[in-house]
Amino acid sequence: MILTKKAINRRTLLRGAGTALALPLLDAMFPAGRASAAPKPPIRLAWVYVPNGVIMDGWLPDADGTGFEMKSSMKPLEPFRDKIVVLSNLTHGNARALGDGPGDHARAGATFLTGVHCHKTEGADIRAGISADQIAAKALGEQTQFGSLELGIDEPYFAGGCDSGYSCAYTNTLSWRSPTTPNPVEIDPRAVFERLFGDGGTTNPAELVERMHQDRSLLDFILSDLGRLRSNLGGRDKVKMEEYVEAIRDIERRIQKAERQNAAKYPSMERPLGIPELFTDHVNLMSDLMVIAFQTDITRVVTFMMQREGSNRAFPEIDVPEGCHIPTHHMNDVGKIAKARKIDEYRVSTFVPLVQRLSQIEEADGSLLDHTLLLYGAGIRDGNSHSHDNLPLALLGGKAAGIRGGRHIRFKQDTPVTDLLVTMLDKANVPLDKLGDSDGKLEQLSGV
Repeated sequence: MILTKKAINRRTLLRGAGTALALPLLDAMFPAGRASAAPKPPIRLAWVYVPNGVIMDGWLPDADGTGFEMKSSMKPLEPFRDKIVVLSNLTHGNARALGDGPGDHARAGATFLTGVHCHKTEGADIRAGISADQIAAKALGEQTQFGSLELGIDEPYFAGGCDSGYSCAYTNTLSWRSPTTPNPVEIDPRAVFERLFGDGGTTNPAELVERMHQDRSLLDFILSDLGRLRSNLGGRDKVKMEEYVEAIRDIERRIQKAERQNAAKYPSMERPLGIPELFTDHVNLMSDLMVIAFQTDITRVVTFMMQREGSNRAFPEIDVPEGCHIPTHHMNDVGKIAKARKIDEYRVSTFVPLVQRLSQIEEADGSLLDHTLLLYGAGIRDGNSHSHDNLPLALLGGKAAGIRGGRHIRFKQDTPVTDLLVTMLDKANVPLDKLGDSDGKLEQLSGV
């Protein structure tokens, strides 16, 4: 690499034809001979949520510590064993009925990042609490283009009731800007991409279809600016830029392919363009957008509802055509348990590419995964009992924040999940005294 005293500003944007594109962190952003001046990469926070609980004997390890065996549902994550901390005996006590009767799916979603018992209503008087992601977004958002991203797969509904007298707002998002203001999730990859890298233009379907027929991608507008920048980069930075640009082009190609497929199959349906038909393709595309958002430091906070709470999406691709919610109410039926377990394994397998991509991107003295605290889990233990204790949770990454993976930690029974949330925020330099029913930080995750 050619050493110079000049450095590229880390807020440099490539511009052209009304578009602006952020860059990943490059060596050239730090002056030569001043390595000590280079700031440490930030810690990102991400929560990936799955609905309806899991079959716990296919998830929870039998052994504590480092010698545990991964059960069938977690087995797809085996290559990343040393990056995982499996957490057991964490509980959301405020997701329990507490006199309000049925409605565990709604309470699970509303409580997951707030730790607050939500107000039972189907009307406009919804009330939960400020969620952990939005506390982080407020603290970290001044340093990024967006405070947070709220992503999803299932189409969200906020009006009316979705679970035993509870508003759909509780089941359709994890993110609450205030106790009365939920943040809607975005399920259209095209809309997310344009929000991140476009010029703030419309997502009107007619205009998107028009763009679909254009043979120019977003990056074609900025090739001249990009060429000038490349000429001033060293060898390693050029490789990083090529990988980064190719990742963006790959996302564009897949979005355009999905649009063409959907436009051909459903010309008369009001379906958002750019949403892949297959669940795994949709999840992978949203995961890639999440990775690039972190890589470019456009945001440091993401919530991703792999499905909304109470979802009954069918998975014919894995021979579960009746809807994923139905097998979870298995009543100890062996056949239903087998199908529910198959769904658990399938969801984890679609989560693996996100972990893999984060682990492949170099950053400072580690990877992007090392600088990310990524929590995968549910707000219900298993769908048959609808219980909220001993929730299925796995924390991945965070090595740069002092987290040592490859362990199963069994906490004291009924330890609040909010203690974990407070700890995650603290690791990302967002100190917080209390969240929901939290008692403090989880010392087992500190300084290890």
